[in-house]
Amino acid sequence: MARIPWGMIYVGAVSYSFFTSSFPTFILASIIILAFRILHTSFLYPEYLTPLKHIPTPPARSWITGNASTYVIETPFEDLIDWTKSVPNNGLLRYYVFGNMERLLVYSPKALSELLVQNTYEFEKPEMMRRSLGRITGKSGILLVEGPEHKRHRKNLMPAFSYRHIKDLYPIFWAKSVEMAKGIESELKTRRNGEDNVIEIRSWASRATLDIIGLAGMNRDFGSLADPENELAAQYHRVLQEAPVWLMVLFAVFFVMGNVKPIQALPVQRNRDILEGSNYVRRVAQQLISEQKEAIKRNPEASETGKDILSVAVNGGNFTDEELVDQMMTFLAAGHETTSTALQWAVYALCKHPEVQTRLREEIRANLPPISVDNPEPITAATLDSLPYLHAVCNEVLRFHPSVPLTMRDTTHDTTLDGTPIPKGAQLIISPEVINHHPDFWGPTADKFDPERWLGPGQANTGGATSNYALMTFLHGPRSCIGQGFAKAELASLVAATVGRFHMELKEPNAKLKLKRGVTISPWDGVLAKLTPLEGW
Repeated sequence: MARIPWGMIYVGAVSYSFFTSSFPTFILASIIILAFRILHTSFLYPEYLTPLKHIPTPPARSWITGNASTYVIETPFEDLIDWTKSVPNNGLLRYYVFGNMERLLVYSPKALSELLVQNTYEFEKPEMMRRSLGRITGKSGILLVEGPEHKRHRKNLMPAFSYRHIKDLYPIFWAKSVEMAKGIESELKTRRNGEDNVIEIRSWASRATLDIIGLAGMNRDFGSLADPENELAAQYHRVLQEAPVWLMVLFAVFFVMGNVKPIQALPVQRNRDILEGSNYVRRVAQQLISEQKEAIKRNPEASETGKDILSVAVNGGNFTDEELVDQMMTFLAAGHETTSTALQWAVYALCKHPEVQTRLREEIRANLPPISVDNPEPITAATLDSLPYLHAVCNEVLRFHPSVPLTMRDTTHDTTLDGTPIPKGAQLIISPEVINHHPDFWGPTADKFDPERWLGPGQANTGGATSNYALMTFLHGPRSCIGQGFAKAELASLVAATVGRFHMELKEPNAKLKLKRGVTISPWDGVLAKLTPLEGW
């Protein structure tokens, strides 16, 4: 059979040729297909074809940016809160982001209970989300596995996060927090005359939390606080940098088309940073595991008593070598970056609310041993846990500034949420940023930073909220953050040492807050704060 050339259409015995060359015909066909795709995505689908048409949606929608107003894929958190109040709904709200990609916000307690607790394994992380995170955390760690695999991982790692074990880690949290405070003070002393006392909190927070997860989670001191040029810290800095705007826009376009692999394969600096950084972290994880296995061979009885994450994962014999590496990559990344971000937000909030900072410092200095001496006293869990205002402040930071403002789920089959039919493939949004600030849960002061809400009778753990699903920073149910207790104790230690030792104010207190969006969300400048050492503690 003769080959039909590009640009020729045969109808019966009649042929039609758009062009004499195949390439222009290909271009024209591509433009036509793209035009139909845009028409379908921007108008036909959201208006007439969506299987979620029965779920309320905001009235104003652009053909390009959907209900949002940006040309990158960003969730309009403030708008979402407004829409949940202005658009009649039953706790489910349909909206559209760039490219008119459809999203379904879930925020009623009943629907959240079904999604996160009762039927949690019916809803999985989207494939593209797993692919993107997997480059940093590994693909087979507890964060990204699904269904029975996740149950197995969580069951076998839980001993490392038991209440009793976390209490034993407080001296490590405190020692590294003190080391961070002293390191900051030493840096300030090296400043030449005329230099200011501005410190970037992000750098110190990231190095401190990396050391803490190393010691408390893997029985290794990475020494990143002592060495500002520490290679592991530097590699994480590379991996967690925000992508350039042009790449974010390109990512959004390919995301709309349903395939981000071409973006991740581009030979650009951002992809090289992620690949080289994650490979370095993988080698560190492999070395940690090899050393732990060697320790077991040398002394089997002693090694069985270890309760850190690495010991529990290796000694249990329940994970493959690949899973072990990915578990370590997961906890190295998630275990330090989220708490580092929380400390940045804590400093930011305390600078914005100097009266809270002063009251907190008074409580810390009155109840905790001074850290300015050569060998600061260790503290116990009982000592730190006895400070109500410290925990009120930390809880309010975690509520008001969740490090991870949203997570996503896909439905694996046709189902319902709170009686509402949800088709297979719907993309669900659970947003701590929205729920933690919603007046339906937190009352008229939901949008105010107010540690007092955690100090009323019976409110130390609830903040006076009206639902168990009002605080979503660590989610709920079988897929809630396994390291919640670890992170909260770590943050309390870091905040106590920092506030007790320094008076803090922002370098530019009236500047508009800009955000760095990545695995977590944090102040764009890393919180540039003026830190003044205070005597007497």
